[in-house]
Amino acid sequence: MKRYLIIGNGVAGARAAVRIRERDPKGEIHIFTGEGYPFYYRVRFPELVAGEVAIKEITIHTKEFYQGKNISLHLEEPVVEVRPDKKEVLSKQGKTYSYDSLLIATGGNAFVPPIKGTEKEGVFTLRTMKDAIGMKAFSEKISQAILIGGGLVGLETGGALLRRSIKVAVIEHNPRILPRQMDPEGAQILQAKMETMGFFFFLNGQSEEILGKEKVEGVRLKDGRVVEGQMAIISAGVRPNIQLAKEMGLEMKNGILVNDGLETRAKDIFAAGDVAEHRGRVYGIWPAAQKQGEIAGVNMAGGNESYEGTVVSNTLKVVGIDLTSAGEIDAEGKFECVVRSDREKCSYCKVTFKEDKIVGCILLGETRGRAELLSAIEKEVDIKEIKNSILKEGFDFNQLK
Repeated sequence: MKRYLIIGNGVAGARAAVRIRERDPKGEIHIFTGEGYPFYYRVRFPELVAGEVAIKEITIHTKEFYQGKNISLHLEEPVVEVRPDKKEVLSKQGKTYSYDSLLIATGGNAFVPPIKGTEKEGVFTLRTMKDAIGMKAFSEKISQAILIGGGLVGLETGGALLRRSIKVAVIEHNPRILPRQMDPEGAQILQAKMETMGFFFFLNGQSEEILGKEKVEGVRLKDGRVVEGQMAIISAGVRPNIQLAKEMGLEMKNGILVNDGLETRAKDIFAAGDVAEHRGRVYGIWPAAQKQGEIAGVNMAGGNESYEGTVVSNTLKVVGIDLTSAGEIDAEGKFECVVRSDREKCSYCKVTFKEDKIVGCILLGETRGRAELLSAIEKEVDIKEIKNSILKEGFDFNQLK
């Protein structure tokens, strides 16, 4: 009977376990995590912070789910050492477990920039269930929050706090919000709309120090501006959690290097999700982690599937406004593109082309054509004949198939 060990219970680890079980009904599967909660939907944390959902509503796989599939879930039992020569791991509880196949799916850690005062009471990141629960409890006694970082997670969290009548100030070191998902024009349209909702923005703002004696009272920027607030939420991106892999001596650059089968250079050791680097890329997005986890699971159980990469796209609501951003958004204006915008309606659509193929799009406040555009990007459809009519009124997006 084969023994499978998975380190990490995010989407990559959880999906790998399910796929292993599908291919190998009898094998022994163990999942180890330092967290006290089973697999949950991190994307919905802002709703939890807003008090709109309960923990059970954003839990994807309950303890009973794992029991039903005969998967051993080790909560609050992180792996502290891997011994590849002996094919065994050591957990924090001092227990040793052997393996035939090992998956490292340790995910990422919230990046905390070198700002003075991050140890003060009222400073949060939003990465784990524990973070979300703590943030919700603390935010019940404040009137203004400060977001350090104007990315997706930060703005969604800000929207959640606004819905509870807490004012939100956003400090973004870039000259625009959502620098990865939006070009300058689209970002301005969204920012104007968000200002009418109650957001305050401090662009080109570099945070220098979190003010206050023991509790947060504000943030001072490097240019001298002071932003007031009783809570600081750091949303400055995620870094792969490679500490364990480093200690194992695995080959890595920004993440653990894997081939198309999600295998590392070490025998019978796989990596997937935010910790893996595939063809020079660490994705850090849910769809890529899910796909990698599934393929790694199949291959751990003797399959031979290949991961070909994931089109980077985000589809969500930013403070209640639909936003899809995919592929090459062409923030520098180097590519050929078509644009349609309406500031009054907070609508902005852009499709980017390269050699008669769609290579990226931004759809703000629009959902029509989303699936067809994303499919055309992925399949590299030739759209030479219809390029200039794509965003015209009444365009039939089925032509992109």
